[in-house]
Amino acid sequence: MGKIRRPAVAGMFYEWDADALKLQVESCFLHPFGPKKLPKVNPAGPREILGMVCPHAGYVYSGSVAATAYFSLAVDGKPDTVVVLGPNHTGYGSALAIVKEGFWRTPFGNVEIDSVVAEALLQQTSILDVDEIAHRQEHSIEVQLPFLQYLYGDTFKFVPICFLMQDLESAKEIGKALATTLQKRNAVVIASSDFTHYESQKEVERKDSDALKAVAALDVHKFYSVLENENISACGYAPIGALITYAKASGSQSAEILSHKTSGDITGDKSSVVGYAAALFKKQL
Repeated sequence: MGKIRRPAVAGMFYEWDADALKLQVESCFLHPFGPKKLPKVNPAGPREILGMVCPHAGYVYSGSVAATAYFSLAVDGKPDTVVVLGPNHTGYGSALAIVKEGFWRTPFGNVEIDSVVAEALLQQTSILDVDEIAHRQEHSIEVQLPFLQYLYGDTFKFVPICFLMQDLESAKEIGKALATTLQKRNAVVIASSDFTHYESQKEVERKDSDALKAVAALDVHKFYSVLENENISACGYAPIGALITYAKASGSQSAEILSHKTSGDITGDKSSVVGYAAALFKKQL
């Protein structure tokens, strides 16, 4: 077995014990803001989903929103490879960092890096660095794995890409590299991001709604201009930008916004909240 990245936020963002984590993930699916039922993977699913936007706060706050996307993914079938794009909150490591070998561990066990896909992505773009330091303490990618493991166990591989640099051109370049690399693969891309941070419920709903309209339209330039013009503090905007670029290049024409909630919807305190959204990008049939 190769190098293992141990969990950085187990016991904080989600339960550290496997049995407790299973119950916690199930509670996200059963939550009133979630799908309200447990997912069942459809082995004969059509595999139409190219990508998803999922939040990455503690499961208590955003897990039910994430569960709406993962429920849809289960119905859609099973991907062989999952590429998870997340922002770099720590400031450590390279500006655009990929890991190309080894395993990531969660309380549910190990997830293997898809070395073949990682290497293929590195061949498609020169702006990615192989760098484990950027990923060591970062939570945005890690928190997606228990949901995937709950659905698929150890039957999938994954590729993590961490964005410290989030300019539009870099996002578009990574998106195009994904479109070329994943063209004939059974893969899904997850953009891990929360939306507006620490504003009133009313402002978060207004700002996020404008940003999500651009996401739904697959308009990456509009998405970036809305973020800038309205000073929206979404943390993973380049991962979303890369996903929009990838989905559009792969034949998608629009995205479906599955859910948009805030931390205030959970806690009841709506004076200063964070926005969470889930979205689906599908192949056009």
